[in-house]
Amino acid sequence: MHPYRVFRFVPATASAIGLAACSVQPAFIYTQPPPVVYASAPAPVIVAYAPIVATVDVAPPPLPVYEQPPPPAEGYIWTPGCWHSGPSGYFWVPGTWVEPPQAGLLWTPGYWGFVAGAFAFHSGYWGHSVGFYGGVNYGGGYGGDGYGGGRWVNNSFQYNTAVTNVNTTVVHNVYRENIVNTTVINNTTINNVSYSGGPGGARAVPTAQEETATNAPHVPPTALQSNHIQQAAANPKLLASRNAGHPPIAATTKPGEFAGPGVVAARPGPPVKLAADAGKPLPPNRQAEIERSQAAENATTRKAAQERAAQEKAVEDRGAQDRAAQEKATRDKAAEERAAQARGAQEQAAQARVAQQQAAQHKPAPPRAVPPKAAAQKAPAEKPARSRQEKDKEQAEHDHQ
Repeated sequence: MHPYRVFRFVPATASAIGLAACSVQPAFIYTQPPPVVYASAPAPVIVAYAPIVATVDVAPPPLPVYEQPPPPAEGYIWTPGCWHSGPSGYFWVPGTWVEPPQAGLLWTPGYWGFVAGAFAFHSGYWGHSVGFYGGVNYGGGYGGDGYGGGRWVNNSFQYNTAVTNVNTTVVHNVYRENIVNTTVINNTTINNVSYSGGPGGARAVPTAQEETATNAPHVPPTALQSNHIQQAAANPKLLASRNAGHPPIAATTKPGEFAGPGVVAARPGPPVKLAADAGKPLPPNRQAEIERSQAAENATTRKAAQERAAQEKAVEDRGAQDRAAQEKATRDKAAEERAAQARGAQEQAAQARVAQQQAAQHKPAPPRAVPPKAAAQKAPAEKPARSRQEKDKEQAEHDHQ
C-alpha cells in the first residue's frame, strides 16, 4: 500500500442501499500522517497466492450495510466481514477487530473471484503489505485496493479517523488523512458488490505492488479468526437463506463474541433473492478443475510479474550505471581542474621567487659617506685666527737660532 494513498469511494444509488447507508462528511484540512516504519518480518508460513478454499456456481449476495464498531483497545486491526460457503449455502462471517500475529503485519481480506465459469473464494492472510483482494470495496479502510484505515509506526498501530470508527477516549494513536470526495466515514461498505470479475463483479487488475505483496511470504489467519469463522458457520441466523442478505450479526468488537453490546446488526433493506443451491460447494472434480485453472492463471500472472520486475531492475541497473559514470566523470573533471589550479599556483610562486632573486642581484651599491661641508670649512676659518701668534713665536725662535 502506498503510504499516502487516498481512496475515493463511489456510492451506489439510493435505491440500492438507502440514503441512510451513508453520511456525508464536510471537507477538512489534510493532516499528514506519521511516517511508516515497519517492524521486523516474521518467519513466513505460507507463500504465493491466497489459496482457494471454496468454489460455487452462484455469485455471493451483495455486501450488507452496517456500522463499524470501534476497536476494543489499541493494537487491533479491522478485518471486514464477507460471505462464506458451506453445505447449507452462503453464510455471513461478521467483520471484527483482530490482534495481528505480530507487529507490522496488515490484513489482506479474502474475496470471491470469477474463475473458469465459477466463483472461487481466496482466503485472506497477514503480510507486511496489503495484496490484491479483487477490487471489492469492503469499506472501513478497504476501498478496493490497499488499506487506508491505519498504519504501523514502529510497533504501534495508528488509526486513521477519517475512515475508521475510533473511540479516542480508549484509543489515542490516531491521525486523520482526508479521503477526497468520500461520502462515507464509518459505514463498512457503500458499494455492495461482493465479488470480483464475472457478470456484475468488481473490475480490478492487480497492481505491481499488489502482485509483489500477493507473492510475498504470508501468515495465515490466527486461531481466533478461524474459530470466528467456525462459529459463524454454526449459527443459523447468519445463513443468507435465513436473513435474506441482512445478517443480524454483521460485525463484532472481538472475534467469536456474537452477543453483547459489541454486536452490530446489518441495516434493513429489500430481501436478497437467492437460488436454492446458492453458496453450496461444487463437487470435488469441478473444484479441482477450477483450482487447476487458477493455478495456470497464477503462473501466467507470476511470470508476467517476474518479467516486469526483471525489466524494471534492468532499467534501474542501467540508470545506476549511467549515474555512476556521470558522477565519476564529474569527479575526474573536478580533480583535473583542481590539479590545473594547483600547477598554476606553483608556477606563479616559482616565477615570483625568480623575479625576487634577479632583483636582489642587480640592486646598486649604496653611496659613500661624505663629511659635512660645514666641518670642512670650519678648520680653515680657525687656523688663520691663531697663526699670527704662532707665526710670531716661530719667527722669534727662528731668529734666535
